Amino acid sequence: MISILLLVVGFVLLVWGADQFVSGASAVARKLGVPPLVIGLTIVAFGTSAPELAVSLTAAIKGANEIAVGNVLGSNIFNLLAVAGISAILCPLVASKELTRRDWPISIIAAVLLGVFLLTDMKISRIEGLILLACMAVLLYSQLKPAIKDRSNVEKTDEHFKTWQIIFKIVFGLTAIVLGGDWSVDGATGLARMIGLSETVIGLTIVAIGTSLPELVTSIMAARRGENDIALGNVIGSNLFNILFILGASTAINPITVQFTSVLDTIFLIAISIIFLLPAWKGKISRNVGICMTACYIGYTAWLLIR
Repeated sequence: MISILLLVVGFVLLVWGADQFVSGASAVARKLGVPPLVIGLTIVAFGTSAPELAVSLTAAIKGANEIAVGNVLGSNIFNLLAVAGISAILCPLVASKELTRRDWPISIIAAVLLGVFLLTDMKISRIEGLILLACMAVLLYSQLKPAIKDRSNVEKTDEHFKTWQIIFKIVFGLTAIVLGGDWSVDGATGLARMIGLSETVIGLTIVAIGTSLPELVTSIMAARRGENDIALGNVIGSNLFNILFILGASTAINPITVQFTSVLDTIFLIAISIIFLLPAWKGKISRNVGICMTACYIGYTAWLLIR
């Protein structure tokens, strides 16, 4: 009963929090004249990745670092296939040239870099973690500097939200997202144990999906509001943040040794990133493409359960 209650309340908090968070982030973009894509790639992406950050850092501190890698790879695959896919099914997503020519390819390069680190010696060393963090710093600088410099070229609108209302929406929206994600995971995990699923299956599926629920709900709400740059920027930004910052910080705390299955997951992430960049490159992720993405995730989950 408690598990069901946590699941329901958590989901309600996720939906409400995501709606408020997207509304506040959009208002910030318009007030400051910063492109919504940059807001999606930074503030929204970092905010919705808070659960992954908490799980991975906690795992690193406790020495359970393989959980950190599994959480990041599982979340990134879920983000790209399920979050973008379901969002496109509900509302076809328009992909900007900036995203498809710059940010999406950079996310592929980040995944390739991770794959190289893993294939070299089946681990991510502390130095390699610091390299990932340095890449994150360079990426942030390259994203924010031109956006701030050229913000005068972005149309500013007179938002009807006051500054304190925007702060409220972002802070309380993000708080609700994090709490909702945490409670949803707890509720789903409790239900899974009640029906006899193993801890391994729970970790590979429910935890990875659960920590990505903020991205899912936030992107869906953004897509429904017509904020396509925030919806797709959230997915790509979260994936970059997960690999470069979360894994970088986790391995800086404690180097990670992985199983070969993590290499396979990384190769799969690189493959789907390249495959689904092709339709996005044409400027749109249609409903049919969204269905294909979602079907791929279902197939990947089935593979996880039997491998």
